[in-house]
Amino acid sequence: MAAIKHLLHIDAPKEKVYEALTTIHGLSNWWTKQTKGEDTLNGIIEFRFNDLGFNKMKVIEMKPGESVSWECVDGPPDWIDTHVNFYLAENENKTRVKFEHSGWKEANDFYAACSFSWSRYLESLRQFCQTSKGEAFGSEGYRR
Repeated sequence: MAAIKHLLHIDAPKEKVYEALTTIHGLSNWWTKQTKGEDTLNGIIEFRFNDLGFNKMKVIEMKPGESVSWECVDGPPDWIDTHVNFYLAENENKTRVKFEHSGWKEANDFYAACSFSWSRYLESLRQFCQTSKGEAFGSEGYRR
């Protein structure tokens, strides 16, 4: 099985990054404006991208200031049963984010496109946490 992995540093406290990863408000400011659902443990969060598709993620782990994990329960076939994990740690007065989207059945072209997109959205996460202005899908600053 394949996994998408990224590592980035955000010049913001872990608590702020954790909030951006665990609340509808936070998620809608860096991933997609069309975010709704239950942002609690075992809740389902739906992320829509207009007519391009959607993902429904079950929140399977929330450790304040440490980690967030989701399981994809609906969306593109290649995403179903994959897991998205964010691991947070302090590093030189910044928050280090280890990102992993695991469980891909094959590293095909869709996998490669998603890896690229994740890097864009993780940069949006960084911008949102550092400046309060991310480039979520559907936002004014979003570039497709």
